[in-house]
Amino acid sequence: MHELILIGIGTGNPDHLTRQGEAAMQQADLILVPRKGPDKADLADLRRAICARVAPAVPVAEFDLPVRDAANPDYRHGVDDWHDAIALAWAAAAGSASRVALLVWGDPSLYDSTLRIAGRLSPPPRLRVVPGITAIQALCAAHAIALNEIGAPVVITTGRRLRDEGWPPGADRIVVMLDGDCAFRTLDPQGLRIWWGAYVGMTEELLISGDLAEAGPRIVTLRAEARARHGWIMDIYLLDRRPTAEG
Repeated sequence: MHELILIGIGTGNPDHLTRQGEAAMQQADLILVPRKGPDKADLADLRRAICARVAPAVPVAEFDLPVRDAANPDYRHGVDDWHDAIALAWAAAAGSASRVALLVWGDPSLYDSTLRIAGRLSPPPRLRVVPGITAIQALCAAHAIALNEIGAPVVITTGRRLRDEGWPPGADRIVVMLDGDCAFRTLDPQGLRIWWGAYVGMTEELLISGDLAEAGPRIVTLRAEARARHGWIMDIYLLDRRPTAEG
């Protein structure tokens, strides 16, 4: 593998693929498509559909994505081992292809480990990144809201950190990603507003917004129902802490 092209494909809508992404797919010798098990077969189906529509002449190599050992008490060490296994799976699937493309859900630059995994390949290929629509962009567009207040910062964090560390100091607005357990339930909902979305950009899209005290329980219920129905879920939310009457 002399060149690895990482192409952001958005959050589930095939129309999220940019023209730059289409050109990069067509220039590849091979496109890798990971399989994440039968419960997530529609994720592979989406990638197959994009390949068939955009680059039908480019061969596709499918491979089974290694599963992280969730029982490992050392989270970081477990993730490192997992990434090593994924890099080996990429190399095996690529075979003798020189220019290989990998379609990345969302965008390779934001809370995604694809670039770090690529750094484990030996010998290291030349890397080319084609940005895609992020889940944050798709969430804000779906709710027709701006990401930030005028001149104000936004903190992007994870469900794990929100659960373990609480509300980020000094932040009035936060975006929470990779939250498998509705970490917003650990917060005092007073004065908090939430904009939540699951399967954003897909036909299964679900959206809820409102005061956290009222919307939070509805999100927990709807999320559990959707995960049971589909076998998987991808969701993201934005939280805003509004000033109280006392200042």
